[in-house]
Formats: sequence, structure tokens, C-alpha cells
Amino acid sequence: MKIVSACLCGINCKYNGGNNLHPYFRRLVDRKEAVPVCPEQLGGLPTPRSPSEIYDGTGEEVLKGHKRVIDKEGLDVTEFFLRGAYKTLDIARKTGAEYAILKSRSPSCGVGQVYDGSFTSILKPGDGVTAALMKKHGIEVISDEEFLRMKNF
Repeated sequence: MKIVSACLCGINCKYNGGNNLHPYFRRLVDRKEAVPVCPEQLGGLPTPRSPSEIYDGTGEEVLKGHKRVIDKEGLDVTEFFLRGAYKTLDIARKTGAEYAILKSRSPSCGVGQVYDGSFTSILKPGDGVTAALMKKHGIEVISDEEFLRMKNF
């Protein structure tokens, strides 16, 4: 079993109300090989919602309490991201997920790179809050882009 970012499966849970559908991920869910999760919705944020970024930090730093997740209006939404990350970890454990396929660059799901908090599309090294928590608890995470490259899509 795997968990996969819900937006990749065609579920309209992105901040703008849309999704990032890739048919391969939808098929994984349809064949009951993966469970879709949206940490931001699990944390209590609505869809649509204002875009958010980790301000001048990474998910690892958010988990330690050193950095915050801020939305474009300047509201601190860190607690929603933390709650969603822990709920996602719980789902991964309960389903026996071997690994997680998460959406690239997201402040929740980003693996290896996240936006820098300036809302100017500048990327910086690091993981999103959920990706960082999964790694901390020994669950392998891979970005959707890396996964699709490995599968030669």
C-alpha cells in the first residue's frame, strides 16, 4: 500500500480548488493500491484557500517550532499544516503504507524543494511539513515528478 497526494488523483483539493490529475495515480487509487490524502484538508483548511508557503524555512524547521507557514494574506496557518501532517502520518501507519508519493514543491507535500515564502515562485532546498514528518518517522517519500521519471512517463 502507498499513500498519494489526493490532488494527483484528480481530487479537487488544491488551494485554488483544482487538482493535479495524473491518470497513473488515479489508477493506483482505483486499484486500491494507494490511499489519497490531502494534508491541508485533513488539517482543517478549506478548499479553495489562500496559497501558503513556509516562510524562510523548511518543513523540518516548522516541526521543530522554528519556522511558520504563512498564507498570502499574512495569516499564520502553521497549526493547520501540523495537524494535517500528523493525520497523514496516522493514515500511513494504519494502512501500512510502504511509501508516500507526494506533490512536488507543496508546503505540505514538497520533497526536496519548497517555495521560499516570498510568493515569487523561488524554490529552496527542503521538504514540506508532511514530507518532513513522514521521513522523521521512517516512511519513505518520493515526489510525483521523481516517481514519474522512474516510471519513464
